[in-house]
Amino acid sequence: MNLNAVWKGISIGAAIGSAAFMMVKTTENKKKNIRRDAAKTLKSAKSLVDDISSIVM
Repeated sequence: MNLNAVWKGISIGAAIGSAAFMMVKTTENKKKNIRRDAAKTLKSAKSLVDDISSIVM
């Protein structure tokens, strides 16, 4: 058994795992930001419609 090859494989696996984790975490954060922005947009649109309806009536 070649220990250098084992350690090399472990280090490459750890590097790939860390990179994948960071990509997944970033994607989750983007999803949360998109949801938050969508909620803010809907609230603003509701407020705008309420204002317009109060002006018309």
